[in-house]
Amino acid sequence: MPQQLNLLPGRYAVCRLAADAPTPPWIGAGPLTCTTRTAHELSVLCQAANVPPGVCAESDWIALQVAGPLEFSAVGVLTSILQPLADAAIPVFVISTFDTDYVLLKQEALHAAKIALVAAGHTVARGAW
Repeated sequence: MPQQLNLLPGRYAVCRLAADAPTPPWIGAGPLTCTTRTAHELSVLCQAANVPPGVCAESDWIALQVAGPLEFSAVGVLTSILQPLADAAIPVFVISTFDTDYVLLKQEALHAAKIALVAAGHTVARGAW
C-alpha cells in the first residue's frame, strides 16, 4: 500500500516525565507535539529545542507524516512503511492521530530510510528529503 510521506520541519525529542507530572508548558506549539500519560509515565514529544536541561529525553528525531486523512478502516498502512524500515534496521517511534500516522526516526537514518521507503513504492513531497 504505497503512501505519500511528508517530512515535517525541525528536530524532535521524546521525553519521559513522572506519571503524576503536570503537562509542562515548555512543550510549546509546532508542527507536531504529543503527550501521552500512562500509570507509569508522562511521555512528551516536542521540538527538541524546547526541552530544558535535566529532562530525560531522547533527541534528534525527525518526523514523517503519512498524508491523510486516513480512513479508520484502512489496513496495513503502518506495516507498509515500518516493514521496509525494519528490514533496513532503522528504529522508529510512531504516533497515530485521528487523521493520520507519524513515523519518527533518527536524523542520521534519513538517507537510508529514503532508499528503503522509495524502494517499497512510497513517495515523498518534493523537496522533503
